[in-house]
Amino acid sequence: MNHPVEILGFAREAAWLPWAVQYFFLIGISTAAFFLSLPGLVWRLPAWQGIGRRALLAALVCGLTAPVALLADLHQPGRFLNFYLHPNLGSWMAWGSFFIPLYLIGLLLYAWLCLRPQLAALAERGGQLSALYRRLAYGGHDSPGAIRAAAVVGALGALLILLYTGMEVMVVEARPLWHTPLLPLLFAVSAVSGGLGMVGLFEALIGQGAAAPLINRWQERSQWLTLGLLAAWLLLAVSGLAASPADALAAMRGSLGWLLSAAWLLGTTALTLWLARSRRDVLLWPALLALHGAWLVRWMVFMGGQNMPKMGASTHIYALSLSPDSVLGIVGMAGLCLTVYIILTSIIPWDDRAEA
Repeated sequence: MNHPVEILGFAREAAWLPWAVQYFFLIGISTAAFFLSLPGLVWRLPAWQGIGRRALLAALVCGLTAPVALLADLHQPGRFLNFYLHPNLGSWMAWGSFFIPLYLIGLLLYAWLCLRPQLAALAERGGQLSALYRRLAYGGHDSPGAIRAAAVVGALGALLILLYTGMEVMVVEARPLWHTPLLPLLFAVSAVSGGLGMVGLFEALIGQGAAAPLINRWQERSQWLTLGLLAAWLLLAVSGLAASPADALAAMRGSLGWLLSAAWLLGTTALTLWLARSRRDVLLWPALLALHGAWLVRWMVFMGGQNMPKMGASTHIYALSLSPDSVLGIVGMAGLCLTVYIILTSIIPWDDRAEA
């Protein structure tokens, strides 16, 4: 007796667009760069003081632009305001609406306290912006205690940001690629590698190459951790010890796109590791590859995870297009980051001579 088998397929557009990839990428880099600034600006370690300045710059550039991508992903400001008007404390996304202001307030206060002495020095030099520098400096005193207090607020906000950005994706049980405890760890570790990459890029742009060995040493460690987490996920998927990784791997089988994407991720990660380990004095290429890897992880998780069917048998391929939600949005966010970088570096010098 023949039994008919019905295969269902439901066509859906991606709910989380590339705006989400950019937000998670930028906010992760900002929090990682904030932590990288602490050894030089809070603990005053000589080897980290120059790196701390560029790390603070990276934290500000990415931290100030990331909320723009988040608001664009929500499509209208009213949706963001709804988190405060009708808070759902059972949702990680709703908690994120409180963690983001906490982190940004702590970051801006911390940055202002760290930069006050330099702003006062710039005011003393005179010039067209001397009055503005004098007002911003507000006396220009170096206040280590206040800097430490602001750093505690910023660190708390940064830790909560790293926690919620991983958890709000991990809790989605319907997406097998997302529902794994390794995902928050992978987001955090790749954010650190991306933060190191952004700091290394700024070091290269400003012409400060002396810190390359220290940055690459930490970059090497972050790449080893990334490879370890990817290997752990693959082990869980192949062994069947965890259902979601096994389901995700089953959905990937037979897909040339997933095979090429995985090979590219592993290859670029290994290349970043090799450059950071064997070319200690090189800044630019390890930095760019680390940034690419951090972005690629989020693209594969968000866009690739939505390609896998939640129910039925059909996949849902996302294709880039020349629209504000796609390529134009990605280019626009890159332009916004560049604009904020130009503004900050035009107003305040960030090299080691300025610190001296």
